[in-house]
Amino acid sequence: MLVPIAILLPLVLGTTGALLVARLGQRAVALTVAGVTGTSLALLLAIAPQVIAGDPVAYRIAWVDAAGLAFAFRIDGLALLFALLITAVGLLVILYAHYYLGREEPGGRFHATLMLFMGAMLGVVTADNLLLLAAFWELTSLASFLLIAHHNRDPEARRSARLALAITGGGGLAMLAGFLVLGRIAGTFEIGTLLTMGAQIRADPLYPVALLLILAGAFTKSAQVPFHFWLPAAMAAPTPVSAYLHSATMVKAGIFLVARLHPALGNTELFTIVVSCAGLATLAFAAFVAMFQHDLKGLLAYSTVSHLGIVMFLLGLQSPLSSVAAVFHVLNHATFKASLFMAAGIIAHEAGSRDMRELAGLWRTMPRTAALAMVAAAAMAGVPLLNGFLSKEMFFAEALDAGELGAFSQFVPYVVMVGGACSVAYSIRFIHDVFFHGEPRGAAGPGHEPPRFMRLPIEILVAVCVVVGLLPSIVAGPIVHAAATAVQGAPLPDYTLAVWHGFNWPLAMSAAAIVAGIALYLFLQRIYT
Repeated sequence: MLVPIAILLPLVLGTTGALLVARLGQRAVALTVAGVTGTSLALLLAIAPQVIAGDPVAYRIAWVDAAGLAFAFRIDGLALLFALLITAVGLLVILYAHYYLGREEPGGRFHATLMLFMGAMLGVVTADNLLLLAAFWELTSLASFLLIAHHNRDPEARRSARLALAITGGGGLAMLAGFLVLGRIAGTFEIGTLLTMGAQIRADPLYPVALLLILAGAFTKSAQVPFHFWLPAAMAAPTPVSAYLHSATMVKAGIFLVARLHPALGNTELFTIVVSCAGLATLAFAAFVAMFQHDLKGLLAYSTVSHLGIVMFLLGLQSPLSSVAAVFHVLNHATFKASLFMAAGIIAHEAGSRDMRELAGLWRTMPRTAALAMVAAAAMAGVPLLNGFLSKEMFFAEALDAGELGAFSQFVPYVVMVGGACSVAYSIRFIHDVFFHGEPRGAAGPGHEPPRFMRLPIEILVAVCVVVGLLPSIVAGPIVHAAATAVQGAPLPDYTLAVWHGFNWPLAMSAAAIVAGIALYLFLQRIYT
């Protein structure tokens, strides 16, 4: 019973509570939705030991049996990882938003929509019925539309919201059609049953149709090339929305879908080629474009697209350890990217600009924010002793062994090296051009530190980046193992999450990417200025 309660709390109580207490002021709204989110997080933590031990928690109420529809929820390792990210990062975003939103902002409407989105995302990751998952999926598109268009008098916000709804909603319709085909093949819409029928599903003549339709939904939601353009446009949303939807939750829904259905749809040549090649193209293209963005949130948006490409590429491979690398990078990306979006919001809030051609020298007036942003950006770049380095090194290792891509596999290490170097270059630019590099110019002011508790969510997330980077097997090992086992649908081979694996090719690639990224940034300085 804990599973549906954890979902219904934000979906029903959080949404209505935010609207009912709005007249009492922003603080009352923030406390209400924080209490609801904290309760959902506590319920998930209560069942976490059982799930990590390999015993999923399920709940089912029959509804329209003739149509194959039921209120069925199930939390295994994969669902638990995503549900914890949704609620934990959501709780930090609520605290951040309380200080970010102005007194004139409609806080009740904002937090009610945020709770609607949180409940919908929890429904997506815990649903054990394809039709129920599709319903929650479309609810996330609707809620994200409302959040992106929060400043509804801004024409850019309205255009961005319509674009996001059109792309992700259209992909959702394709996904629903794929679900119907998949249900016809298997004779059921129950996800738990489908995951045990992989051989039968893959042998059916309709398998390619179901796969490609479902992947269309996943690629649009997770902004894979050529559907990537809606996500950078969505940066018109308030920064708390960007930190939540576009780093830790919504854009990872497509990633989740591919991971969830991997035991049923994966491990075929078609799956590997389509998923891995889409991910590879996305990671390289978006990393390159990110280097030339002048807007702070634009840079982070394209870097998010690139990192989603990394995870998609890993999910496409047939190696069991690629699943480990994928879910580990999902966790790591959520922490450093949410903290960077929040830092970008603080910079814009306190210095009056997001344009890196105007921002400079903020280290002197915002030293604490600068230090936090430097650590988070280093994690994004894959600097050793931080969490991003560990999952990127695993990513490089899998790229070296991507033999299932045939003749193209020999080019994969070069492509990922280019993406890695670009990642280092845009991470350096985020730090150097904002916090150093002379004096503020144009509309940017000297800036100042934000209120203490506005910075607290960033401090917590950066601390996670450091602790996971130093103690990965202790801090992240159990949940990563449980999630990767669910993705693979079978026991995993022996592996270790460790800071040091000796001198090897992945380490050499990491070092080369850092050196090449520094050189690339220095070369591009004349373009930036």
